[in-house]
Amino acid sequence: MGSWNDFNDAQSNTNLIPKGTLAKVRLTIRPGGFDDASQGWTGGYATRGSTGAVYLNGEFTVTEGQYARRKIFTLIGLYSPKGPDWANMGRSLVRGMLNSARGISDKDMSAEAQAARRINGFADLDGIEFIARIDIGTDASGDDKNEIRSAVTPDHRDYPQVMGTAALQFGGQSAAGHAPQQPTPAAAAHQPSQPASAPGAAGRPSWAQ
Repeated sequence: MGSWNDFNDAQSNTNLIPKGTLAKVRLTIRPGGFDDASQGWTGGYATRGSTGAVYLNGEFTVTEGQYARRKIFTLIGLYSPKGPDWANMGRSLVRGMLNSARGISDKDMSAEAQAARRINGFADLDGIEFIARIDIGTDASGDDKNEIRSAVTPDHRDYPQVMGTAALQFGGQSAAGHAPQQPTPAAAAHQPSQPASAPGAAGRPSWAQ
């Protein structure tokens, strides 16, 4: 049989980026209009779900390489009425994003590094570029989907290659061998074209539903 009679060896159309792929991404926060100044949630960036869970609705666009322009949708947890787990995971992801974007080793506890892990508000995250480790989770229908659960910092051997030669590290030589500098402000907010379908609660962890 020819290739147009037997399709068993045709490529599967999963359209997923392989688990573990490292990619430079840009975060765009899809505003939800929910603010709580006592928590530092201002600017209308946070979203409050019907169950009371609060999160940032993240749209991560791959900026370079084989998967350039691909979009990955991931919720960054801020609060769940079911407990602190989701918020802790969200804070951990944001810490990693800041470390990755600003070239800081996760082990660096210098005054400069600590200052670079602080933000004035969620506007500082809207447009930030960093290296993400692509993961695979499931949506509400049980289908596989790409997710971003962690960022790659200068401690990783592939960081300089993926981030590019301009990557700088605080408190010592940069991952690319340059002298350290102060962190640059987060990239200006970038609004890519809207995807065909926007994510909702699909793929949300059980404790945030």
